[in-house]
Amino acid sequence: MSAHHPWSRYVAIGDSFTEGIGDPEPSSPGGHRGWADRVAEVLARTTEGFAYANLAIRGKLLQQILDEQLDAALALSPDLISISAGGNDIIRPGTDPDDIAARLDLGIARLRRENATVVIFNGPDIGATPVLGRMRGKVAIYNENLRTIALRHDVMVADMWSLRSLADPRMWAADRLHFSPVGHQTIARMVLDTLKVPHELEPFEAQPIPRRPWRQARSEDLSWARSYFGPWIVRRIRRRSSGDGVTAKRPSF
Repeated sequence: MSAHHPWSRYVAIGDSFTEGIGDPEPSSPGGHRGWADRVAEVLARTTEGFAYANLAIRGKLLQQILDEQLDAALALSPDLISISAGGNDIIRPGTDPDDIAARLDLGIARLRRENATVVIFNGPDIGATPVLGRMRGKVAIYNENLRTIALRHDVMVADMWSLRSLADPRMWAADRLHFSPVGHQTIARMVLDTLKVPHELEPFEAQPIPRRPWRQARSEDLSWARSYFGPWIVRRIRRRSSGDGVTAKRPSF
């Protein structure tokens, strides 16, 4: 299947979602693959000299992404830009989804000045997921704001909310905050469909999930709390980020 498209210079910006956390791959720069790498691989197949940069860094808040990544992305003169930002802000207590969206709106306006195709991401429906489910209302409000932004600036929306398969627990990594390799593959398929680029990425075929005994489920919850939730709380208290000291895995073409 030929993946014909008009783009030759793709830059991805954002946080851990775009960096590819949850999809470990030792042979990839930074040790993670992710949906953006998968999309770039498809786009490169039919475009000689196709260039791809990924400036995303885990743990970044929206304002950090706008301040640290936008100018660097535009300096590469891309004709395709993807940006997923605001998720780390949304999950923090007391944040306002309207304020987050207003600041993103200014960033999207800057990206569109160079006439590149811009793809933004709304948030997935996390109502049935552990840990994040209680923030479903904030995500929904943010998503409605993002649709307004998309219409105002004529950008594409990679619609995570409508990707119902993301409710399957196998789409999520062990930390329950990031997507698994299967989740990243599913999202890459959706992004390529949004761009109307033919591809042959394998779809996820859901099989019945075996029921877990109650004791096993509780044991797994305790293990998760010790390994992931506890350290996350400690970083918040110490005002540290998982991205401290981390550099972009593909800073240039």
